[in-house]
Amino acid sequence: MNTFQYRVASIDEDYANLERIDAAEDGYKLVARALLPPEIKEGTKLLYEMLQYTILE
Repeated sequence: MNTFQYRVASIDEDYANLERIDAAEDGYKLVARALLPPEIKEGTKLLYEMLQYTILE
């Protein structure tokens, strides 16, 4: 299974714009906040693995 790294670029109510940091050419991805850890804020780094987002330390 593939893993991807993202940075929360912006938060807009129920959605977050994620920027891929391990492959910048992929651009941004809009994701429902319900799928993300509740404690995210702009600048938080995330790991997407096995259909889950977790915060990178």
